[in-house]
Amino acid sequence: MIIEIIKSVLRVVEIFFILYLIGYSTFLFFSVVIGSVTLYRQKRLEKLKTKLKAKYDIPISIIVPAHNEEITVVDTVKSLLELEYDKYEIIVVDDGSKDSTSRVLIDYFEMHKVYRPIEKSIKCKQEEFVFETNDLKVPLTVIRKRNGGKADALNMGINVSQYPYFICIDADSMLQYDSLKNIISPLLEGEDVVACGGLIRISNDVIFEKGKVKKYKLPKNTLAAMQVLEYDRSFFASRIMLDGFNGNLIISGAFGLFKKEYVIAVGGYDTNTVGEDMELVMKLHVFCKLHNIKYSIKYVPDAVCWSQAPEKLRDLIKQRRRWHIGLFQSMGKYKEMFLNMKFGMISFISYLYFLIYELLSPFIELIGIAVTIIAFLVNLININFMIVFFLLYAAFGAILSLTIFLARIYVQDTRIRFIDFVRALLLCFIEIAGLRQIMSFARMTAFIGYKKKKLQWSDITRMKQKLNV
Repeated sequence: MIIEIIKSVLRVVEIFFILYLIGYSTFLFFSVVIGSVTLYRQKRLEKLKTKLKAKYDIPISIIVPAHNEEITVVDTVKSLLELEYDKYEIIVVDDGSKDSTSRVLIDYFEMHKVYRPIEKSIKCKQEEFVFETNDLKVPLTVIRKRNGGKADALNMGINVSQYPYFICIDADSMLQYDSLKNIISPLLEGEDVVACGGLIRISNDVIFEKGKVKKYKLPKNTLAAMQVLEYDRSFFASRIMLDGFNGNLIISGAFGLFKKEYVIAVGGYDTNTVGEDMELVMKLHVFCKLHNIKYSIKYVPDAVCWSQAPEKLRDLIKQRRRWHIGLFQSMGKYKEMFLNMKFGMISFISYLYFLIYELLSPFIELIGIAVTIIAFLVNLININFMIVFFLLYAAFGAILSLTIFLARIYVQDTRIRFIDFVRALLLCFIEIAGLRQIMSFARMTAFIGYKKKKLQWSDITRMKQKLNV
């Protein structure tokens, strides 16, 4: 009797696991198809329309939160000075770095110390000093403040900023030369836009010249190359699809534009979470919905930010654990979005997807593997069927990854070497049947000791960016 009950339970769990994989594959399929079609249409429109060389009169503040970024921060600012845009400012917020983050900027750009009061519309830690220079293309400000975490640094930048829109980017990132004029395009089309997210591409081994890609190739490092494929499949394609119904719940902290008055209205970035980027976007959704404000949060795939990917497994695991904790905190804080008719498709598609296939997926997959092993031990599994099923699943995922990778390459006029195509083809299988499982384990163990480290900056190893000047 007990054996029969165990067998019944195993059958139910196995069926659930198979349906779970089919559901995830279906979501990926539609996101890749919709993403590819959208990119193709965008490419055709770009060829048909005449580009107007007009002045862009929406002033923007670019905020760069930094902590121990002396290796990359000068290159980041130099890239920001190459942007094709008319009116913007650059604000670097040094959040109590232990290295020479502030000093390298002050010395390189020959900045001078200033004394000015800072009106704190959003609460943040006290500033220590402020340096400025107006001798560059646009004003550059460097503020050093007491350590309070990335969210606190961003809040300081918002307080200092003088323009109605601000962009936040990471100190190891570089904006492409046309990224500002592209990311504001939704603002020119509608007044209800409160935030826009750009495309994050991996910059490892890419050579730049004046904000443009001089030479592109897949990173030599295998781990970084697999992340290129993962970003295209999991982030790029899905966000294009979710954008179709205003359903994106996250704008990457590496590159996002926000309407300042709305961010101040919701209290700025939450300093008690490690997922401040997702928390802010979900907070804006909830705020606008509950106050019956017409709004939209857009995704702009042709606004490109280049960011470094971890090349060491240890660093990648730390990054993904941090992301998963932030996901957990944000979804728990805004659980009123769960199956709530007021939020419409955001609730029944976006929130459910992030809940099942992001937050809970490591645990579901672990249970599925455990049940498969138990079923094998009690002779309750068709080995041939399971092998064929998992091989088909891996092949399907690899084809989708390669499809969206090639679609992005085509639309963005990027040339790749034949060897890179071959590497991408091989790495598609390794990434979906190897790296994914390692990342699932990392995310599953993310909560071990997270409370005492939840406000610490990530300490991923940085590299000098490859620039031609």
